[in-house]
Amino acid sequence: MKVYHVPCLEDNYSYLIIDERSKEAAVVDPVEAEKVVQFAKQHGVLLKFVLTTHHHWDHAGGNEKIKELVPDIKVYGGSLDNVKGCTDKVENGDNITLGAHLNILSLHTPSHTNGHISYYVTSKEEEDPVVFTGDTLFIAGCGKFFEGTAEQMYQSLCVTLGSLPKPTRVYCGHEYTVKNLQFALTVEPDNVKIQQKLTWAQHQRQAGLATIPSTIEEELETNPFMRADLPEIQARVGCGSPVEAIQEIRKRKDNWRG
Repeated sequence: MKVYHVPCLEDNYSYLIIDERSKEAAVVDPVEAEKVVQFAKQHGVLLKFVLTTHHHWDHAGGNEKIKELVPDIKVYGGSLDNVKGCTDKVENGDNITLGAHLNILSLHTPSHTNGHISYYVTSKEEEDPVVFTGDTLFIAGCGKFFEGTAEQMYQSLCVTLGSLPKPTRVYCGHEYTVKNLQFALTVEPDNVKIQQKLTWAQHQRQAGLATIPSTIEEELETNPFMRADLPEIQARVGCGSPVEAIQEIRKRKDNWRG
């Protein structure tokens, strides 16, 4: 399995997932359809389908165009999310196959939108799985609770995504890592892992490189929203439960100006 970043708009990423044996590919959130199709041609792969994480225009806005450019392409999207251009609705637990070796499991991860889907990809080959988390889980952060609640975000982050194998590589929808880590230090100023990752991320960005992927293990070490189960985090933000802590950290993040 190969995963390629396709930078789009100002800070979005689309992703090309390739089954190397069959040369079949899927694309996650192809907001700039022409760019994605050209990228697939450069790599000599056949685009089979689109995986849409949620209905916001900067993720689903290229779906209709890519259907024009690639006849018969399927467009998957969450059954609750009214995704533009969707041809095949998916529910939590649905499986999609790519080529002969890749399985894609749909995970319902609501809060940012009601029907947000993350896509967990495993291979028959012995390699680490990957997960495409759209705007639910960012590196060291999470999406705003536009349509959902702190309770839903807790379930999405700490239960659904947090229970994936720790080596799982995390590919999210935006390049927000530096700002997220800077904010994370306001919650945990003594967290050495956050300090180290911030230094690394700043170097990456200065070199024009992506800070993605992360791993589930790294997120459990550095992401304040995924650390809300920890009593010390709850104490730092004056809360008595993980859900209250996530709500409070999100409120602080919304008001934080860096």
